[in-house]
This record gives sequence, structure tokens and C-alpha cells, in this order.
Amino acid sequence: MSGAATPLLLGASELFPRGVLPYLLGGVLVGVGTAVIYLGTGIHAGASTFLESTLSYVSDVERFQRYTGSRRWRLLFTAGIVSGAAVYALLTQSAPWTTDVQWWRLLGGGLLVGVGTRLGKGCTSGHGICGVGSLSETSLANVATFLAVAIGTAQLVAALGVSP
Repeated sequence: MSGAATPLLLGASELFPRGVLPYLLGGVLVGVGTAVIYLGTGIHAGASTFLESTLSYVSDVERFQRYTGSRRWRLLFTAGIVSGAAVYALLTQSAPWTTDVQWWRLLGGGLLVGVGTRLGKGCTSGHGICGVGSLSETSLANVATFLAVAIGTAQLVAALGVSP
């Protein structure tokens, strides 16, 4: 093995301490799932649209009524995302998932992500998986922006010494 490959492999083991297989398998399952939805319905499987359509059950606001014809399968899909993650966690982890992040930081981050989702006309899953997969120029620009802002934010937070 060449000396140049050794640092790369060391970095991979730090980035993927459980190995690459779970991430590879997860990516394949996400890709197949979005392809099945698109081939079966002709609709891109972005998560923010699922939330918007689900809100049509409890709100008469016009913007939430755009997807009432497809909200049943969207609700089932969203339930599948949550229950699939829960089943995986139950089968592979010895303790329930926890975090040291304070509740107010989680709430604030969630609100910022929600506002960003509306401003960006979609979420990272919609743009990153479906949009990039269909070579949408808008999605490519959005994903580049998401990554740049995320990397910059992570660097700023690390430089400030902020911890959970």
C-alpha cells in the first residue's frame, strides 16, 4: 500500500468508526425508496412537502391544501421514515438515542431549519437526493449553498468553542 493511501484510510476510520457498510446500505435504501416513489407517482420525495401535506389535516390555511390529493401516501411515507429509524435503533443500539444538546438549542435549530426549508423552496432531502438526482440546476445550487453554510457554521462554532 502506498504511503499516500495510509492517511486517507486513517481519516476514513475516524469519519466512519462503525465502518462504511451502514452508511452505504442506508444510502442505497434511500435511493431505491425515492426512485420507487418517483416511478410510482411522478413526484419527488422531499420531506418538507410531506410535512406540509400532513398539516392539511389540522389547518385550513390555503398553502397546506395544495397536496390533499396525495397526503395519505405522504403520511404513510413519513411514518415509514420515523418507524424505520426507530426499528433500526432498537435492533442495533443497546441504549435509546440521547443527546447532550439542550432542548432550547434543538428547538432553535429546528425553527431555523424550518425557515430555511421554506426560503430554499425545499429541504435537503428533496434538493439533495431528488433534485441532484434529476440534475436540477436549482437543486445543485441549493445543495452547494447548504454545504457551504453548514461547513462555515461548523467551523465558526468550533472556533468559538461552543459545545452542547
